[in-house]
Parts: sequence; structure tokens; C-alpha cells
Amino acid sequence: MLNSLKTAGLLGLLSGLLLLIGSYWGTGGATIALVIAVAMNGYSWFMSDKLAIRMARATQVDAATAPGLYAMVADLAERAGEPMPRLFVSPSPQLNAFASGRNPSHAVVCVNQGLVEALDERELRGVIGHELQHVYNRDILVGSVAATIGTAITYLATIARFGMIFGGGGGDRDRGNPLGQLAMIFLAPVAAMVIQAAVTRSRESRADHTGVELTQDPIGLARALAKLERGSNDPQRLRQGGTPIEMNPNFNHLFISAPFGGRLLPMKLFSSHPPIPDRIMALEPLARELGQLGPNESIFDQVMGGRA
Repeated sequence: MLNSLKTAGLLGLLSGLLLLIGSYWGTGGATIALVIAVAMNGYSWFMSDKLAIRMARATQVDAATAPGLYAMVADLAERAGEPMPRLFVSPSPQLNAFASGRNPSHAVVCVNQGLVEALDERELRGVIGHELQHVYNRDILVGSVAATIGTAITYLATIARFGMIFGGGGGDRDRGNPLGQLAMIFLAPVAAMVIQAAVTRSRESRADHTGVELTQDPIGLARALAKLERGSNDPQRLRQGGTPIEMNPNFNHLFISAPFGGRLLPMKLFSSHPPIPDRIMALEPLARELGQLGPNESIFDQVMGGRA
């Protein structure tokens, strides 16, 4: 509930920022920018599963080609009472997975080959639960709404900068404080990126929580997250590279963990994911509630105890 309220508040803040910068051009300018952004991001949202799978160079698997993995996804989807997404495996050696698609009936879950090889069944189940809840929580739609507003803000700011350089413009811009308008035009896109990243982080935290509610195993997810972090700091593994989707920071938000440890976009304010130690610590109350931890035991005791 807290993460849902946080997401709603952040989307409201993005909308307010759009209205603020839209005042540079008047309401007509904001409307035009929003229409353009809706068209661009609407297409990306509608085609998100196909685009992501193509960039991941992934192959669809089924009960015959990946019986254990397929059965795991089918079981968790049945437990959730939701449609089972199509299942894909990417050849990437990196420890990661993602979900995409416009709704639960048109969704995909993709796991990297490196992840399948490195995680045990309990840990992999934790990752799958997390990814399925991204689908069932409609996080791809939420991310698309945030991206749409952010795109509109960036578009307006870009046009405004051209207006300042070459003349022209609209609205009541000449009546305001020029320094304030200058700051708004240049800083608004940065602020939009920061808010978008915060939206993504809140959805990641929610997927951790609801994924554990689905699997009933916070320790499994915690151990998986710890392995993902170790993988992102393994020079030998990192040198093996990844697929095009992992090399593009614009798609970091799709993954359970930022590819390559977020090194392609290292600034914390723009980070698409909360720090993994924080995510593991947030699972501790759930582990205690389910009786997976002793009274004086930390979740990190369990995580390190399950270290491979």
C-alpha cells in the first residue's frame, strides 16, 4: 500500500511539473507535447513484449524444452489466479531477468541463461515470483505513464530552449522571471528523470513484497538478490558482455536488477533500483512473520548461510 501511494504521489508530481513547464507555451503547448508523448510511448507500451524479446535475443521455451522452469512459472501463475505469460530464455551470461507486456494476457517473462545456471530452484522461484508480480501489478503500464509525462516535459523544454536561442515562443513567458524560466527549462527534464527513477524504484520494492506474498519464501528471493549483486561485481562475468537490451540503460527498469550493477548509469538519483542490501533488509519483516528467522537472527545470516 505504501509503495502504491508513493507511486501515485510521484506520478502526480510529474504531472505538476508538466503543467509548470507547459505554462511557458500556454495550455496548448502542453497539450501538443502530451499528445506527441502519448503516441510515442503508447506504441512502445503496446509493442513492449516484442521489442524487449527481440533485443534480448531470447527464445521461447515450453514444457518440452524447459520442463522445470515452465512448471515453476505455471504453478506461480495458477497460485496468483492470473494468466501465465509466455516464457523466454535469453543467451546472456549475466544474472538477470525481466518481464514486459501491455497486460497480463499479453506478457512475457524472460530469464537469462546465466541466471538459470547460477540459481538453485528456491532462488529462481523467488525471481520468477518477482517478475510475475510486475506483470500482475501492471507495472509496465505505470512505467509507460511515467515515461509519457517525462517525454512531454523533455519535448517542451527542448522546444523552449530553441525558442530562447532563435526567438519565438508562446504563452506568457516574457512576463515572468527570465532566470526562473531559464532554470525551469533546463532543470525540468532532469527533475523528470529523477522522478521517473523514483517511480521505478517504488515499483521494484512493491514487486519484491508482492512476489514474496506469492511464493511465501522471502529467504529464497533474498538469496537470489545476493547472488545477483555478486554477479554484477564479478569482473570475469562482466567481461562476457550481454545482449542489446542489457547494454541500453533506457531498459534498466525492466530487469530485476540493473544490468551490470547499474554501471552504465551510475548516479544514484537516476538509479532504476533500490540498493540490493536495502531490498534484502526490507524482506526481513516478512521472513520473520513467516517463521523463517529466529528471534535473534538477521536475514543476512540466512543469505550468507545459503551462499554458493
